[in-house]
Amino acid sequence: MSDSRLIFVHGNGAIVEGAIQAGCRFYAGYPITPSSEIAEEMSKRLPQVGGIYVQGEDELASINMIVGASMAGAKAMTATSGPGFSLMQEGLGLAVATETPLVIVNMMRAGPSTGIASKAWQGDIMQSRFGSHSDYEIISVYPWSVQEAFDLTIESFNLAEKYMTPVVLLGDAILARMRERLYIKQEEIIDRKRPSEPEGKYMPYKRDQSLVPVIASFGEGFHVLKDSLTHNENGYYYENPEVQAKYVRGITEKIKKNAAAIEKYESVFTEDAEVVIVAAGPMARVAHSMIIDARKRGKKWGMFRPVTIWPFPEEQLKKSVQKAIYVIVVEMSTGKLVYPVKWSINDNDRVKLVSWLSYEAPTPDELEHLCEKEVNG
Repeated sequence: MSDSRLIFVHGNGAIVEGAIQAGCRFYAGYPITPSSEIAEEMSKRLPQVGGIYVQGEDELASINMIVGASMAGAKAMTATSGPGFSLMQEGLGLAVATETPLVIVNMMRAGPSTGIASKAWQGDIMQSRFGSHSDYEIISVYPWSVQEAFDLTIESFNLAEKYMTPVVLLGDAILARMRERLYIKQEEIIDRKRPSEPEGKYMPYKRDQSLVPVIASFGEGFHVLKDSLTHNENGYYYENPEVQAKYVRGITEKIKKNAAAIEKYESVFTEDAEVVIVAAGPMARVAHSMIIDARKRGKKWGMFRPVTIWPFPEEQLKKSVQKAIYVIVVEMSTGKLVYPVKWSINDNDRVKLVSWLSYEAPTPDELEHLCEKEVNG
């Protein structure tokens, strides 16, 4: 799709349009509120561009189908919500282990367990990073608007292809159903690299200075073994302490050492801020309105919004809160985002938490009142 156009659409629809533009041609998923419109729209849009839509019998089948499709060279995506995301964790681990690029959309909803299907929450932030077992790194982004949902969907596919990794796009029931103007224009699209070595010398898991392997897709004429077990550079299982260490370092360091190029954030009025609000997603929109009003009344308040939740933009946050007396984390949960903030700042006395436990977002006035209580003790 190369045309530029302006449409009025909800967040789920923006994700669909972003996926199509990014080159997604395979979708497998099991409908679950509040992500169901993504499946519905993908079932319509993919056939129009020569893609394939599959409604899986459950979330386990769906994640494994997109892993397989990506191994065969397709850009692939699924979408779910918290309960389904829990079921996908083993498949996510498989994608990490085999360094298979794909995008998982998790539209967070009130929980735990089934919770309230149609209502928003921000309780899956830590799950998106630590949901699967053992050691790995992940990329996870969290848009706050319909436009950014489109933009970050494209970015998610680009990051997945560039770093040969699964990417989790976080959203929530507010973003999913919120309708805004979306400007669709052609964006830069990144495709995975193809091997330059001849077949006899090609090693799919060999790393260059970027630490990202060039893994051929099935059917491209190269011998590629995709194994969930610990493997060497040729892809074969090899039980050896040095191989295990090199294997784990590879899948973690390729994200850690490229973190500065991956991370995105927004810093507003933090240059002289005595109070910095940290928020993501729709809670950041409320916080943004709040600090603008607070500034008009002479309060030196600012806001830091992590767009990339993982890897968390630690250094950028540190710079943004240098003059702050208090750093207040605002989130729609009992506290998940507060943990990477504390790890970054390493000063728990300055970090406060405003835990909003209603599935309806607060007004700017309500949020300001709660933040004032933390500032004034």
